[in-house]
Amino acid sequence: MTNPVPISLAAREPRLEDQPVDKRIGLVILATDHTTEVDFQRLVASDQIGIYVTRIPYANPVTPENLRAMQPSLTVAAALILPDEALDVVMYSCTSASVVIGDEEVAAAIKAAKPGAAVVTPTAAAVKGLGTLGARRISVLTPYTVETSRPMADYFAALGFEIDRFTCLGLTDDREMARIAPAEIVAFAKEAMGPESDALFISCTAVRAAGVIAEIEAAIGKPVVSSNYATAWACLRLCGDTSARPELGRLMALPLEGEWP
Repeated sequence: MTNPVPISLAAREPRLEDQPVDKRIGLVILATDHTTEVDFQRLVASDQIGIYVTRIPYANPVTPENLRAMQPSLTVAAALILPDEALDVVMYSCTSASVVIGDEEVAAAIKAAKPGAAVVTPTAAAVKGLGTLGARRISVLTPYTVETSRPMADYFAALGFEIDRFTCLGLTDDREMARIAPAEIVAFAKEAMGPESDALFISCTAVRAAGVIAEIEAAIGKPVVSSNYATAWACLRLCGDTSARPELGRLMALPLEGEWP
């Protein structure tokens, strides 16, 4: 039998910092989500900003009823992100559910667990982003069915946007939405853009549009906002990151002004 390895206790305890990173963003995402974490690691995470994720149950197909069914899970999900610790921002990553549940209701559910955090939804971020770009007349592209797209059209119209063209792709499974090839997103975006629109909004946090925003803008000559692109921009600005990154698209070069949301 070998002799036990000697183990010694350090002479002092380590000095602890208040928290490992300066700013902390919590993401509440769908169990089926393939895209949001990847986009936020690429667009938002840094040595100063940490990304912390929780997932909530979700059952396809994407219908208003199934989207609304996520509401009771929001508070518990937010509470599981670094329990009993404060977050700077919590982002709920579902655009169509934010419409059917309501931005204010989502914020209230999350603030029940994280009262000090700013709450970001893709819809509120898109509205803020489009306003920052000076867009009031828009075209919209969604991967959803007509049934699921209708509440979104009503949402933007109720906020005073004029919708020139609204195109949907008819998909019902968010996992398939995540598999739309980036080149296809660019092609459909070009077709979806109305010539008189100020900007194009591409909906759905599953769709990999954030990585091709600049390419689409170059093709159509107008600003483009997508769900994850808008939330990434809003979360960065709410965390005090004001760096301009125009290579990622026009919105990423602009500040977030005024009150949030």
